[in-house]
Amino acid sequence: MSKMTPFVEIGFHQLAKSGEHAAGDVFLSHKTAAGRVVCVLADGLGSGIKAHVLGGLTATMAMRFVAADIDMEKAAGIIMSTLPVCSERQIGYSTFTIVDITPSGAVSIVEYDNPRALIIAPEGPKEPCKHELTVQTACLGARTLRVSRFQASVGDRAVFFTDGVSQSGMGSDLYPLGWGENRARKCCAAQVRNNSEISARKLARSLVASANSIDSSRRHDDISCAVVYIRRPRKLLVLTGPPFDSSKDSALADILREFDGVKVICGGTTAQIMSRELRTPVTVDLSRIDPKIPPMSQMEGVDLVTEGALTLSRAAELLDRRCEPESLAPNAAMRLLEAFINSDSIHFIVGTRINEAHQDPNLPAELDIRRNLVRRIAGLLKENYLKETRIELI
Repeated sequence: MSKMTPFVEIGFHQLAKSGEHAAGDVFLSHKTAAGRVVCVLADGLGSGIKAHVLGGLTATMAMRFVAADIDMEKAAGIIMSTLPVCSERQIGYSTFTIVDITPSGAVSIVEYDNPRALIIAPEGPKEPCKHELTVQTACLGARTLRVSRFQASVGDRAVFFTDGVSQSGMGSDLYPLGWGENRARKCCAAQVRNNSEISARKLARSLVASANSIDSSRRHDDISCAVVYIRRPRKLLVLTGPPFDSSKDSALADILREFDGVKVICGGTTAQIMSRELRTPVTVDLSRIDPKIPPMSQMEGVDLVTEGALTLSRAAELLDRRCEPESLAPNAAMRLLEAFINSDSIHFIVGTRINEAHQDPNLPAELDIRRNLVRRIAGLLKENYLKETRIELI
């Protein structure tokens, strides 16, 4: 990898089998305290709740084993020996793909009966060093794992999906045997070729949408795709709340002016202070009115200006529910959610001057609404989206 520490972006999208409320495919991702990123995509046998439980059991075991530094191949053998076996078909109740990325960029991928993972470098698809490993299991006998290892570079992507993608369209006149792994892989490579900066989230959505279209939106299986994208970090600065000491207003404006990345202001008072210090007018944008969320404002040199507590609270709710911006109305909270999701390293600067409109100024500082909202958002970004966050009080 380059000397600058790259960011590992994780994207996932899924559509359940038509008529089912729960998907049998389960995806989990986790960043360990040591900086390793572990992802697991498990496909439970069949569909619905039973498949979801089995897929969840598989993904959880794999995640915990690998995060605990148990060798991936050994962990895979333990999982296959632990899972029950279908009495009719004599196959395991879940297939899986495990991806482990170290802070130095060493990538290991272990696959059991899932479609082959695709590695896409900036110059196009590449084949990592691969080998097959035979594992003896208690119930299934000898089973074969596919193991891939490579040293990642900035711009590399790993795309892995379940057979709901490769088998989409099966039985149709155009694809009687299904879309196939190779066509799915070529579709992904074409997306990256056409848009070299496409995010992991959008690439995963694109492949799932293509498979769903081939199925004519009558899905015969769960359709799931995960993407790991190793790239230079995208930075976001969020200012919310005026500084405790007004003498620091000028220093805060300097930070905003010089920041190299996306800039967001949350709070009317904060926006007015920055407008005064930077001698840049701020105007309310009334072109889109949402009855639940205060309107956005516009300020030259700042990417997004919103109201404070209400918008932050709504953004926290959307992050908690793992909502995707594309499915939401284009209001200030959606734009703030989009900024969070599309960024990697997020720096919050939180002013500590009490806002009497929010609470009694005699209450303890720990009850300050703004600070609690930012802490909640930072926690959700780290836990659910593997973002790097920093909170600075001023």
